[in-house]
Amino acid sequence: MSAFVGKYTDELIKTAKSLATPGKGILASDESTGTIGKRLSSINLENVESNRQALRELLFTAPGATEYLSGAILFEETLYQKTSGGTPFVDLLVAGGVVPGIKVDMGTVEIAGTNGETVTQGHDSLGARCAKYYAAGARFAKWRSVLKVGAAGGEPSELAVRLNAEGLARYAAICQENGLVPIVEPEILTDGGHDIQACAAATERVLAAVFKSLNDHKVLLEGTLLKTNMVTPGSDSPKVGAEVIAEYTVAALRRTVPPAVAGVVFLSGGQSEEEATRNLDAMNKLEVLKPWTLSFSFGRALQQSTLKKWLGKEENVAAAQAAFVARCKANSEATLGKYAGSGAADADASESLYVKGYKY
Repeated sequence: MSAFVGKYTDELIKTAKSLATPGKGILASDESTGTIGKRLSSINLENVESNRQALRELLFTAPGATEYLSGAILFEETLYQKTSGGTPFVDLLVAGGVVPGIKVDMGTVEIAGTNGETVTQGHDSLGARCAKYYAAGARFAKWRSVLKVGAAGGEPSELAVRLNAEGLARYAAICQENGLVPIVEPEILTDGGHDIQACAAATERVLAAVFKSLNDHKVLLEGTLLKTNMVTPGSDSPKVGAEVIAEYTVAALRRTVPPAVAGVVFLSGGQSEEEATRNLDAMNKLEVLKPWTLSFSFGRALQQSTLKKWLGKEENVAAAQAAFVARCKANSEATLGKYAGSGAADADASESLYVKGYKY
């Protein structure tokens, strides 16, 4: 067996399988301090630790939510926070059967000589940080690489694809050496006027390169999850139906992702809550061979309705938690291809969450 085999092999496989449990998905609550500040400002709340803690507590303590969640990605600050009652968030999640995870990348920097393309940084001291996070209770990690489709077809460039694939593979190998399941996240941004065929071509190129690099670095695929974009037209192009998105997305995965990978989870990429759910449902309704669990790792698409119901007010917590659990349940149903719709028009769930050049 050429894949990495170390002292954590069995644990990595077990954790990855748990994260890929059918009917469950991952809450991406790993927004950086700056990004969560934008969420809080949208409901006129100050970006201070007490408000960040209150929002995360609202999510983690929502009655019934853990029935639909296998994992929660945390920001470093959140990994060490506690509930207002003094229970560490990590302990609370584990007690609910939810695996705690941690965002470990340090954001993107421009690649010199390209048209604004980026590579993700954070490899320096990554091993030491992973060991520290493992000791604090984290059992998986996330690293996001960002690529774009160019108007004239020049992007993603070969250089950007190669550097980001290499960076993801280095990150994954370091995580596994320290007991953390790596979620490998290459994201093709929706920014632009390209059609769905252009997104599909870019997605397939990038995924093929990523898995080549993972193999070169002897990353244990059975102890790895892929987090990627759905294949959609660009943000400035006409929309297409969920069935079309499902067909293109699943085809891209079938052409590039080895069956050994424990599971595939999708980012919402600025889609509305309802769009993201319907697209995921359409993928799971497709009657073709899909050797991996297809699930969700949503941030904005699980939290938008919740934020608007909460508004930072104690008296609104129960209503906000009910909205959060409703979205978790809807996406759980979508992972099984059993989503029947929300039953009522919810303006918050249908609101576009697109942000150009989105950064965490």
